Amino acid sequence: MERTRKHWGWGFEDEEPPRSEVEQMAAGFAAHLGFGRTDIEDPVALADIDLSPPRVQVPTQLEAIADTSDHARVFHSHGAAYRDVVRAFRGEIDHLTDAVLRPHDEDEVASVLAWASAEGVAVIPFGGGTSVVGGVEPRVGTDFAGAVTLDTGAFNQLEEVDRVSGAARIGAGALGPTLEAALSEQDLTLRCYPQSFQFSTLGGWIATRAGGHFATAETHIDDLVESVRAVTPSGVWDSRRLPGSGAGPSPDRMLLGSEGTLGVITSSWVRVRPKPDTRAQTAVKFGSFAIAADAVREIVQARLRPANLRLLDPSEASLTGAGDGESAILVVAFESAGRDVSGELDQALAICKAHGGEWEQVSGGGREGASGAWREAFLRAPYLRDTFVRMGVLSETFETAITWDKLPDLMGNVTTAVEAALADICGGGQVSCRFTHVYPDGPAPYFTVLAPAERGSEVAQWDAIKRAAGDALIASGGTITHHHAVGRDHRPWYDKQRPEVFAGALAAAKRSVDPAGILNPGVLIGP
Repeated sequence: MERTRKHWGWGFEDEEPPRSEVEQMAAGFAAHLGFGRTDIEDPVALADIDLSPPRVQVPTQLEAIADTSDHARVFHSHGAAYRDVVRAFRGEIDHLTDAVLRPHDEDEVASVLAWASAEGVAVIPFGGGTSVVGGVEPRVGTDFAGAVTLDTGAFNQLEEVDRVSGAARIGAGALGPTLEAALSEQDLTLRCYPQSFQFSTLGGWIATRAGGHFATAETHIDDLVESVRAVTPSGVWDSRRLPGSGAGPSPDRMLLGSEGTLGVITSSWVRVRPKPDTRAQTAVKFGSFAIAADAVREIVQARLRPANLRLLDPSEASLTGAGDGESAILVVAFESAGRDVSGELDQALAICKAHGGEWEQVSGGGREGASGAWREAFLRAPYLRDTFVRMGVLSETFETAITWDKLPDLMGNVTTAVEAALADICGGGQVSCRFTHVYPDGPAPYFTVLAPAERGSEVAQWDAIKRAAGDALIASGGTITHHHAVGRDHRPWYDKQRPEVFAGALAAAKRSVDPAGILNPGVLIGP
């Protein structure tokens, strides 16, 4: 039996815990955090949401792939950011898609784009709906007759495997578990595990330049893409399969991070590998986050490439159960297929020891201790946020990347700005940080914000805090996003970050492939 996703939050409808269990969780969280309410709220039922009728009529030739049910329209009209969850929880669907179109092949995709171009209807490409930056919300303004969502879920097959080259062609609509299960039957893996893995798609990872499993080296889906195929209003965009090429700007690199503005990605050749069977890991305690960051820098600049190198500040470690709140925790792990990695871990630990790091034991394939606690908290986080919404706790994240020389100033500036905003807007709260990805020239700090929320004003509260954070990130020399994409929510800071000459070049490319400007308008370029 096909399971139904929740219309407002994370996961499936049949996973929603009973109210009594949510009340117990709320009481526990409130006691741990020191804020939050135990008189939980219930979500507005789908049947009670006031939905406007579709503004456009899907033509007869597309009716077979159209879905205008209430659940389909609501579910496809928001992403998975805190502000999305809150609004859907309260039944406030500010921008409602007129129809969901589910094409089965590229000809049907082309037909949708041709109709929409002729009629002035915006088209929002949609994978798993896990965008946290307004990337799938049909917030398109008044210049369009309406907006439809193009769901790529039918493009979900493992289409071809090239064992000689170590690559596979996979449909863009394949969810993380689906593609990994198919590859596993071939004793292969893509090894790309974003936090949204359960409900996000390969095409979505490519369109948003998603960050994957590895903390070093192959950190983004960029590193795993061999070629990309997409359908545009002007024709098919299909890059040649090559391990590398110096023949001008790369066609597939341009689609990476295009966020649905240049075409509908339908499939991709990606680099796959044998599943790892060797692992060595441990968790290292440090006296401070700054000291631990120096150790992390030395590890990656020594050209060691741990699969996991997650640094948690004391607050983050305590929040996830990985530490006691007094020490920074570094989760470090090496893994391989058929190669002993214990020597590499020993080299990393020697660096940690020189910086005052301490650890108890090294483990193999299991996920014990602090590293296991952090992993479980990482996977539970999207589910727990639904409970936070119900108990009046503001819970959200933002991330960036910065060079090592600018890291201390960024950490100080961002933390100060966000803590001041929390005190002013929420009367308090906490901000913690971890490194999700690390490079020889800098880390990707990822911040978590928790604060008491005023019911009914959560979105306005978060938007004000987000403005403070975004302004501090850009002023400190960081990026507005390392792996969450731009969408509509990050546009004000993205416009400041990108060179204007590049913006003009991107707009020209958009006009070439999408003359009517129907593909995800307002994202990256345009009004």
